Amino acid sequence: MPSNPKFGGMTAVLFAGGQSTRMGEDKTLLPFGGFETLSEYQFRRLEKLFGKVYISTKTPKFDFEAPLLFDRYPQSSPLAGIVSIFESMTEDSCFILSADAPFVDDAVISRLYEESSDPDYDAIIAQSPGGKQPLCGIYRRSILPQAKALLAKENHRLGALLKAANSHFVHFSEESPFKNLNHPHEYASALQTIRDVYPS
Repeated sequence: MPSNPKFGGMTAVLFAGGQSTRMGEDKTLLPFGGFETLSEYQFRRLEKLFGKVYISTKTPKFDFEAPLLFDRYPQSSPLAGIVSIFESMTEDSCFILSADAPFVDDAVISRLYEESSDPDYDAIIAQSPGGKQPLCGIYRRSILPQAKALLAKENHRLGALLKAANSHFVHFSEESPFKNLNHPHEYASALQTIRDVYPS
């Protein structure tokens, strides 16, 4: 880890507990960017930027060392993950990124932190031309009561959480940093993109 990471006083949580139903296999364990898995690629990338990085997951499925925050609830949803991480860690805020968004870079993260100065915000979330990006944003512990209330009602939509909370949306003009790898063709395209950027 660099001695002076860009967001050294901040914490990041990589969400890697999804079911990957559209991919047909666990996408977080697919090889990517010269690493054995997409999860390790993302973890190492965030590790260079943040003082502390956790992985949110349901099971210890990774073949590399990383601090894990396990889901405390049987439901498979990012909402359950958000409740679990704030019930597990001591930090009052964190940057959350989905493991399947490998092109979110430090410029995007910097913009989010630049617009996070209001202490009353519960969440500072990226919004691209394609819509809100709830798994690319800064979340604060103050969102936990709303998250737990929605979880108790089995309402797992992060849109509902962000509507109930005091959320601030940061608008980005480009869609490309927020590409998700949900389907095999998207994964294949991302592999080609990463080869073009970092040719071997």
